[in-house]
Amino acid sequence: MAAKKGGKKAAKKAGAAKKGGAKKSAAKKGGAKKAAAKKGGAKRKPNAAFMAPKQPDAALGAVVGTNPIPRTEITKKLWAYIKRNNLQDAKERRMINADDKLKPVFGGKGKVSMFEMTKLVNKHIK
Repeated sequence: MAAKKGGKKAAKKAGAAKKGGAKKSAAKKGGAKKAAAKKGGAKRKPNAAFMAPKQPDAALGAVVGTNPIPRTEITKKLWAYIKRNNLQDAKERRMINADDKLKPVFGGKGKVSMFEMTKLVNKHIK
């Protein structure tokens, strides 16, 4: 009888080991699938909301142009203008110094952080 009880306990332990092993191998397989999807997977589709052409108002139009363009392109053109005119602060690189064209876009502020810039620019897009 003692042998049967010992046998049952051993069987339970073996079953538990199998279950735990199955979980671990499934987790490993899932990681392998993700890595394979990243390496050979399809490109991400851009969000249609970002790609929709938006009309900049007159203040923003002086910097990026008056034609309707996507918000992503507005940001690219704005950064190109900032770099071309050397408006990024030398010491604190995340701050942008506004010139005469950018002051109306930035709400009259002379210095704006790059994170605040996107919020202020969105007010000038229709």
